[in-house]
Parts: sequence; structure tokens; C-alpha cells
Amino acid sequence: MKLLRRGDDMRKKEMIAMLLAGGQGSRLGVLTAKVAKPAVAFGGKYRIIDFPLSNCINSGIDTVGVLTQYQPLRLNTHIGIGIPWDLDRNFGGVTILPPYEKSSNSEWYTGTANAIYQNIDYMDTFNPEYVLILSGDHIYKMDYEVMLDYHKENNADISIAAMPVPKEEASRFGIVVTDDEGKISEFQEKPPEPKSNLASMGIYIFTWKVLKEALIALENVPGCDFGKHIIPYCHERGKRLFAYEYNGYWKDVGTLGSYWEANMELIDIIPEFNLYEEYWKIYTNSGILPPQYISGQAVIDRSIIGNGSEVYGEVHNCVVGSGVTIGEGTVVRDSIIMKDVRIGKGCVIDKSIIAENCVVGDNVTFGLGSDVPNKLKPAIYSFGLVTVGENSVIPDGVQVGKNTAISGLTAREDYLNGILESGETLIKAGGRV
Repeated sequence: MKLLRRGDDMRKKEMIAMLLAGGQGSRLGVLTAKVAKPAVAFGGKYRIIDFPLSNCINSGIDTVGVLTQYQPLRLNTHIGIGIPWDLDRNFGGVTILPPYEKSSNSEWYTGTANAIYQNIDYMDTFNPEYVLILSGDHIYKMDYEVMLDYHKENNADISIAAMPVPKEEASRFGIVVTDDEGKISEFQEKPPEPKSNLASMGIYIFTWKVLKEALIALENVPGCDFGKHIIPYCHERGKRLFAYEYNGYWKDVGTLGSYWEANMELIDIIPEFNLYEEYWKIYTNSGILPPQYISGQAVIDRSIIGNGSEVYGEVHNCVVGSGVTIGEGTVVRDSIIMKDVRIGKGCVIDKSIIAENCVVGDNVTFGLGSDVPNKLKPAIYSFGLVTVGENSVIPDGVQVGKNTAISGLTAREDYLNGILESGETLIKAGGRV
């Protein structure tokens, strides 16, 4: 009988998931000034990271390494030991993997593949056959088990989830060119003239031996990335790469416009993305809250209202998080109001995104004026939105135009004649734009 030495754990996992959740999400402006993009609220109840985590457990994957970096506190607190997702396991479960190389030039995780490379020992612990690489900032439902079956059927070394996109948008993505069997003949990273419309979704299944070899071979490549380095490296060496075509709902909520749209789609009569399906639940760490209170004077239509919220005014076409108070005489339209926001009396809030723990005074108006481009960051603060970063305070009686951003404890004197004109930005006390 062969005796097991200490460390010779015979247990293994067929597939483990590595979830990249270190992103700053700079295109979300003040929404991600103090919080990592995967921890941003979504749909009144969830955080963005809930979707890939729920996909994992619904697909039978019970070992997930979450790689964090930028502003990880809220993410770490939210995930905890993984109880809401049934990921509190003795062997496997969910593990937070922060960077532990803090070098003088602050190169922590320098690229997506470098982050995975730095956690080779973690992956080796489970001796997996396959490793699933996920991004923590997309909204979708996917059965990774079906993708794994596809990977095995094709005897693939790498399977890349890909979805058809309009030809005119294809240059924004990593594009895969395939033959009739789905085998990838070419990989184009954001090509000016794409040869196909199959866009990589940043979801990969690797046979572990292949991934490990590639990571070690490219360990010294600066900013080592899957799309730019690992996949081309494997392709050049004749590895079998296949595209797994996905045709379901998938949203990259990387801009304020797409984030707002994805939330607004949830309140359609029959939403394209259904949060209420019994067989594919989205789990979250939501805490124990009292029910909503809707006063006799309140008017609500086509809206999601979170638990513990109190509505005394009107709410039309909105996604409202938990613990929100909307005062008497206030009208909120086409807006996302995140948890624990207090909006005073007599306000008009149009097409706004108000982040967590904000206080909006009485008689405040959001969304006035014309659609003028933002002077400071026109590419970020657009879409006619008013965006307010978390923990901000808006004084009584001020008016705010479109394509604006506010962050911090603001006072009446910060608003010229009580107005923040369309296209202006107001950031107080060290906030990030």
C-alpha cells in the first residue's frame, strides 16, 4: 500500500474558475472612484459580480478564485466566504486573491494573464483538468458546463466564448475567424478591418497543462494579457483553438450609457434579461431588510423598488435600490437610484444615476437644459445623464444640467447662481473624475 505523504492530496477538481475582478472601470467615471467596477450595484439588488458568481454555481463549478486589485474593500465584504452562492466549501469554494507583489513601481497585476500567472500555486492546489477564465464586469447568464462539453467534444486546448456583433461594431472587440467546424484560424485584437463578426467575450476554457505552459513561457512579458499574448502564443504553436458561439443576452456595462440602458431594460414588461427565472437564479449578499413602504400619496409605475425603501413621491421608469427615501412632492423619472440614497421633498430627478449613500436636498432639479457635451470628459459623461458619485451631498434648491458629474460634499456656493450647467463637472475634495 502506498502511503500518502503530506501534501499529496488526491482530491482534484475537473474545472475551476478564475474571475478577474480587479478592474477600475474608469469609463464609469465617478461611479467607480471609490469602488471596483464588479462591485457596482445593478438592478436595484445585485452587484455586477453576482452574475458570473451565480453562473459558476448554477453550472456546477464550486471552486472560484476572485482576483482583486483596485479598491477591493466593498468587493471583499460583499463576497465574504461565499455563503449566498453556496461557495463556502472546505475544499474549493470562493477565495479572494489580491496581488501580493507590491513592488516599488506599483506594478501589481500588470495584465489579465499576469494576474493568473501570479496565482499558479493556487490553481495547482486543485490539480484541475480545465481552467475557466472569467471577467467580473459583464451582465449575462451562461451555462459553463455546456461550454466545457463543447471543449471536450472538439478535443480543444482553448475554447473562446464568442458572440456575433454588428459588423460596424466589430473593430471594438477581439475578433475570432473560424472555419465551418468552429476551429479558430485567426485571432484579431480590435482590427480596423475585421474579417468576421464573432467577438470574443473574454470567457475562456483552457486545458490546464496548456495554460500553465503558456503562462510560464510568457512570465516576463510586460502587461501579459490573454487577447494580446497568451492566445496568439498558443495559436502560433499549433494548439487547438475553438470558438464557442453564444447567442444569449450579454452586456458589457463598461460605459455610463450601457450601464443605464442595461438597468432600464430590466423594467420592460417582458425583460430580455429575466431576473426571475426559477431554474437560473442570481444570488447576492443582500442582508436582512424590512419591506418597502409606499405612502398613500405615492405614484409608482414600471419600476423596481428595493427592500427597506420609502416612497412618498412619484417614481416612473426607475430602478431604485434598498433603503432609499424619496420625499413628498418629488418626481423621479428614468433614473437609477442606488441603495441608502435620501432624496428630499419637491425635487425633480430626470435621467440620473445616483450612487450609494448620497443625500439630495429639498427642491433640487436634475437633468435640465440642453444636451451639451461634457467639457472635461465628453466620452464618459454623455448620454444626457446626470451622474452623482457615492457619499455625495447636494444642497437644497440647486439645479443641475445634462452630461454632468458631481462627487463629494458640495455646498450652495459651489453652484454658480445655484446652477451646475449642462456639460460641467463638480468634484470636491480629492475625488476622481
